Amino acid sequence: MRPSIVSEAGLQTRAGQWWDSIPFLTSAVVIVCGVIYLICLLVGHDTFYEICFLPEAVVSHFQVYRIYTSIIFHGSLLHVLFNILALVPLGSELERIMGSIRLLFMIILLATSNAIFHLFIALVVAHNPIHPYDHFMNECAIGFSGILFSMIVIETSLSGVQSRSVLGLFNVPAKWYAFILLVVFQLLMANVSLLGHLCGILSGFAYTYGLFNFLIPGPSFYAAIESSSWLASCVRRPKFILCSGGNPSAYIPTYTVQNSPSSGLFSGNIWRNMSSWMPLKETSYQSAQEDSIFPGRGRTIGSVQSAAVSPDSNLQARLLDNTRPTSPNTAVVGAGGRLSNERQSQVNDVVAAGAGGYPLPQTQVEVAIAAADGDLNVAVEILMSQQD
Repeated sequence: MRPSIVSEAGLQTRAGQWWDSIPFLTSAVVIVCGVIYLICLLVGHDTFYEICFLPEAVVSHFQVYRIYTSIIFHGSLLHVLFNILALVPLGSELERIMGSIRLLFMIILLATSNAIFHLFIALVVAHNPIHPYDHFMNECAIGFSGILFSMIVIETSLSGVQSRSVLGLFNVPAKWYAFILLVVFQLLMANVSLLGHLCGILSGFAYTYGLFNFLIPGPSFYAAIESSSWLASCVRRPKFILCSGGNPSAYIPTYTVQNSPSSGLFSGNIWRNMSSWMPLKETSYQSAQEDSIFPGRGRTIGSVQSAAVSPDSNLQARLLDNTRPTSPNTAVVGAGGRLSNERQSQVNDVVAAGAGGYPLPQTQVEVAIAAADGDLNVAVEILMSQQD
């Protein structure tokens, strides 16, 4: 009995840690979709004609509420579970980059644009003079998967990968990843809305190419919402991520893994990819175009900053390269980086030791390693702070 009790406690602990790691808005969407499905299941509500996105009803009766009610209802247990399992890694990553309020605005924007694309294509197909086809006008679509396809496009663009793995079976170019998933799901699953998923992909590309920039408000808009009294109880929660005005030191880094193939979302390795990405620059040094699409400063959740960081091949080469002499002062002062007071004092001690007659390190790497007490990960962090 004792081993089973220990195993049960460990499982509960891991489940609690997993849930605590999910940011505020992502966990809220998971709860809303899950609770609504359970309520429908308990009351025996199995028809969604009144709430689904039905182009014919939107055009004939102007029932625009369907745009938003359709995304939080799901038709089966497999439907809601699959969407939740896909939402957790995608939503968590984007929320940590954008902030909770900004992600909420993005979801509303994507839901609206998905519906507009859906309606436009359905009308064109139904009224084309060559071969009218009214199936899409009478198709009743529900579920969060349309927005998930938009998030896949946005996350793929943000990661900068060149290729992705589809279900762990084969790699495809990153720009075709969402379209390949669309075809695969259409072949493997029944009652899948082809047009709904396709419109999600189109919205994702429109967002990443900046076509919605004129609709995206500035940082002051999100700051005003976060500082409002009616949202104070949510902002104080540790899982809530501020878009702006948060911890000044909690800049969101830009990640780049352009030379390494990604394992993709549905191959189960996204958590490993997220933990192994190396921050290269702070948000304050990003280009104006990146700031307009993926702006924001997030508040660190839990102990994210204490997680081990894996250096990439370039930094490993720098750590092993002892052939380039340089001034010790340039080893600790970056073009825009800023070390902590403790680490700065350690570096100054190393430099002062050399000035006092002790052997002086000859390279940036040696100074960084000496300041890090031989810890390569900390040495990498010091070197990263000097990069332009």
